[in-house]
Parts: sequence; structure tokens; C-alpha cells
Amino acid sequence: MPRYAYDRLSFLDNSFLIMERENTPMHIAGTATFDAAALTKEDGGIDIDRIRSYVESRLHLIPRYRQRLQQSWFLSAPIWVDYDHFNIHYHVRHTALPKPGDERQLKRLSARIMSQHLDRARPLWEIWIVEGLDDGARFAMVSKVHHCMVDGVSSVDLMNVLLTPFPIEEFEPAPRYVPRPAPSELDLLMETAGGILRLPLDVGSKITDLATQAGDPRSDVRARLRALRGMVGEIVGTSLRNADTPLNQNVGPHRRFDWLAMELDAIKAVKNRLGGTVNDVVLATVAGALRRFLERRRFSCEGIDFRVMAPVSVRAQDERGALGNRVSAWIVPMPLTERDPRRRLQVIRETTSHLKEAKQAMGAEVLAQVAEWTPSTILSLAAGMATRALPFNLVVTNVPGPQVPLYMLGARMRDNHGFVPLLDGLCLGIVLFSYAGQLFWGLTADWDLIPDLHDFVEDIEESFAELRQAAGTIEVRDGAGVEAGDGAAPATTAPETNGSETATVTGTTAAGKAAVIPGSAESESRMQNAVAAAARKAAEAAAQAKGGAGRTAGGAGAASPGLGVAPARAGGEAHGAAQAHAAWQPERPLPVQEEKAAKPAPALKASVKRVSPKPKAVARKAKPGPSSSTTKRSSGRKRPSGANGSDFQTQH
Repeated sequence: MPRYAYDRLSFLDNSFLIMERENTPMHIAGTATFDAAALTKEDGGIDIDRIRSYVESRLHLIPRYRQRLQQSWFLSAPIWVDYDHFNIHYHVRHTALPKPGDERQLKRLSARIMSQHLDRARPLWEIWIVEGLDDGARFAMVSKVHHCMVDGVSSVDLMNVLLTPFPIEEFEPAPRYVPRPAPSELDLLMETAGGILRLPLDVGSKITDLATQAGDPRSDVRARLRALRGMVGEIVGTSLRNADTPLNQNVGPHRRFDWLAMELDAIKAVKNRLGGTVNDVVLATVAGALRRFLERRRFSCEGIDFRVMAPVSVRAQDERGALGNRVSAWIVPMPLTERDPRRRLQVIRETTSHLKEAKQAMGAEVLAQVAEWTPSTILSLAAGMATRALPFNLVVTNVPGPQVPLYMLGARMRDNHGFVPLLDGLCLGIVLFSYAGQLFWGLTADWDLIPDLHDFVEDIEESFAELRQAAGTIEVRDGAGVEAGDGAAPATTAPETNGSETATVTGTTAAGKAAVIPGSAESESRMQNAVAAAARKAAEAAAQAKGGAGRTAGGAGAASPGLGVAPARAGGEAHGAAQAHAAWQPERPLPVQEEKAAKPAPALKASVKRVSPKPKAVARKAKPGPSSSTTKRSSGRKRPSGANGSDFQTQH
């Protein structure tokens, strides 16, 4: 029995270490948010000591998280050895957001954390507990782990180890950690020499097995070789045609991070109506968003061979939970010039169907297995060349997650957005993670090259809305999306405000049209026109009433926000138009032409005095003191916003 213990890195695991540079940290990460109530202490802070104890109690299930890399002169790649100075306080860190603790602050903090390299002298992972989100209602967990430790699917398995499908209060304390001795250079030299002596026998045995399997019709060796030939031909034929776009520049050291969420049922509804898979709908959505984004950058999509690399898991069911990378990839051309969303999805469906039949992912797996025999120096050179001549323009990875709510102790996880490492030539990456009926998008970008990352998030939303409309799962009426089969939402009126401010109308009207918001140019114009028209009608009515008709019938009623001026009640006073004009106060000075349109109002006031003297006499009787209701009404009328500095400050 050996006196030491270690684990070897696979070729794919080692490739992520080789590709890591100063500006390209190769860790995967994610930002998840949780309900904070179950882990909040009496002073309002998060119980970080309890979280650390819980994480440490689970580490014996994932021993890689207490191992570090050790270099050797005699091996082509580093090895994993137990770390004898492990400290949970170093790996589980605690910080807080300043008020108000919104998602924009969390995104920026997450991006800064993810821009920092992991220390290769220690276990390659960190967890940051971030409190103060939504004024303490939620907290976030920003986790990052080096890509050489896990692939996307494996990291989901680890999440299932750390999280549970039900809240728990008690847990067993962490078992005592006893690190195993690491091998010395002499130990590794002896093992390497023995491996070299056994190499001819191992190669002969593998060739014999390969020939036997090739002759067996039940074996997939032939399919794997054909897939390898097809994949190599595809890469060789397309690598020189890699498009030089705004998304394919050399990256800097800083990152941006943004996200959005979609209902998984909405994506499945499009899939069921138009065909394909969830992944096809995702890729078609990305294609439409890319076209919008590049055209806004004034980059022509005509003749561009834009390709997406979509990682595919080749992890067998019995390998779930095992660490290390078991992923392959598809190279999918994007139909950027196709404006019809239905046709765009059809092109993606045909491409992915072809890739499934050609077993391109299987070919990539064979290539990775063959590379296990390649010396480390050659691998380093190949990795450097590969990052300079990538056969794709964007990485889009879709990781399936658990579809049931998960908890860390008693805190329910609400969402989880992933982070993908960037390389030179790839300044944007997309990770999708499905969880509890939702699909969470995480978008990583270079800080300087993609300052308009949030615009791309909106492009994704608009592209998916196009697909839903094409599938008939959503209707678009005057720019507002409405679920198919549903009527438009009724307009909602907010409570009226004090002073001269009017009530605000939001939402849509019953006809599906957006309501007019007071204070906008459109509402001001409508209101002025309505007041002027009412004034003209009242003046005409007053002129007809000079022969002793007494009161006029109908002027204009009180202002109705968003709908101009409502009709007056029968028998209303002619000065209703003047009241409506006084009740409506614009938030900014009126344009010159609108001021001219409102000039008939003073004439209306004079005619009112002649027609209806009785209210004036009542006003004189109510004169005794400032406590009268008439005085309150007159003193309570405010001038337009901005006309008086103190009024403006009071209102705002």
C-alpha cells in the first residue's frame, strides 16, 4: 500500500490550466440569491458562522475541495494532493452591499469577484456570502471554482450536495479532517519510470481491444471514428472562416455580468408549437439577439459565418457526482441574416439534427481521449494556437438543473445565474441554468469592449418575444405583449396626489392601447386642446345666454388624467372649463403653440362673471376670516411645479 495519495488531471482538466492567462482567468462561477429570514441573526445580519460550519460539514463528500495542485518535473500535468493547511474562513467569505442593496450593485460586485484569479497554491474555489440585498430581505452566494475541477453538469451535482430539497435546521458537525501525505519527487519518478516501461504493453493491449471492438457490430468504435473524422474536417474547414466581429476581440482583465430569467414553460410552449428542443429555441433566441446587437453597432451581418460553440455533456448516468470534466461540444452556425423568427428556428433545428446524426460531440470526446498521450509542452503550444484561431465566435452553454426548490439550511434559493470564462477572441459568453421551472441566463462580457451589455439582454427578450408571437403563444398589440387567448389588462389608476398634481394612469386600456401618462408631451397637448375646445363651447353658450337664460347647460367637467377632459355633468356651471384648467398643472413649461391655444380661457372667466353673479355674492358673505371654506380653497391652490422653489421642494 503506497505511503502517499494523489489524483491525476485529465487532458481536458489540464487544458483549462494551460489556457489561463493574466487577462483570462479560467474559473466558472455563479450568483444565487436566497431568502434571508431563516439565516438572519437578532442584529439583522446573516449568520455567517453557521453557514461556514454547514459548508465544512459537507466537504468530506467532495474531497477535491480540500486538495491543491502540485507540480512535478516528471509528469506532463500537475496532480491533486490533500492540502494540509485548509481553513474554511479563507474559502467562505463574508461581505455586504450598501443600501439600497439592489441587483445592479450585486451584478457589479459579482463581476469584480469573478475578475480575480484563484490562488493555485490553495484549493481552487471560493464562496462569498453577500448580505444586504433588498434591504436585508435576501442574501446572495457568489461561488467560483476553477474549470479544471468541474464541468457545468458536475458543478450542478455539487450544488445538490450543498443544497437540499427541503429546509433543515440541524446538521452533523464536520468530521475531523486528516490530510493524506503527498508523494515526493522520488515517488513520482519511480511511478513515471514504471509507466514508461509498461507503455508498449499498454499500447498493444489498447490496439488489440480497438481491433476487437471495430469488428463487433454492437460496438460504437466505428461511429466514434467517423465522428472524429467529421469533426476534424469541420474544424479545419471553418477555422479560417472565423468572423472578426465586435464580439471577437482580445479581452482585458475586467468583466461585466448581467442576467435575466424566463419561464421554462414559455420556452417549451414555443418548442411544442414550432418543433425542436429547448436548446434549439435558446439558440434561435440568441441568433435573433445577435442580429439586433450587431446591427445597432452598425456591423453588417451579410456574409458573416458566425458560429456558436455549445458544450454538450458526455457524462454517463453512473458518473454523476464525480469531479472532473466530461464535456464535448457542438459548433453551430448562426443564421444572423434570417429575419423571420420561425425560419430562424427551422435553420437551427436542421443544423442540430445534422450534428446529432453526425455525432460531432462523440468525435470531440475521442479527440480528447487521444490527447491524453500528448506531452504537456505540445499541449501548451496547441492551446496557445487554438485561442488565436478559434473556430467559433461565442460560447452558449445550457446546464440542466433541478426542477424542485432547493434550500441551504432553511433559506430557499430563488435564482442562480452562471458565469463563463472568456478567452482572447471571445469577449461575450452565455450560460443558461434551468431551475424550479425557470431558465436563468447569465451573461459575461469584457468590461471595456461590451459596455452595452444590458442592451444585449433586452435584445434577448425581444428576440424571444418574436418567437412567441410566431408560435402564437403571445400576441403583440400596439407594442404591448399579451398572452394568447387573454384580453388586454385593464387600465389601472393610482391614487390622486395632493395639490395641483393629477392622478397617474398606467397599464393598458381595454382596447389594448397604452394609456396616456400626464406630464408627457402627448398628455399636455391633449389637455390643452380639450380645455381650449371647452372654453370655446362655454363662450358660445354664454353668448346665447345673455338674453336672461341664466345658467348655461354643460361646460366642461373636471380633468380626467390620460383621457383629456371628461364630459361635464348635465346642469354643470359654465366655469367648469376654468376649473379643469386650474386643476391640471404641467410638469414643465408649455410649448409656445400650446400656450396660444390656451388663451381663450381668460375670456371664458369674464363671461362667467356676467352670466352667474350669484356665486360671487356668496363669496362676499363668506369673507369673515381665514377659517372659511372659501379661503381654504383659494389658499390651497398651488402654482405649477417649478414656478416656486419651495413648492417644488415640498412636492419632491
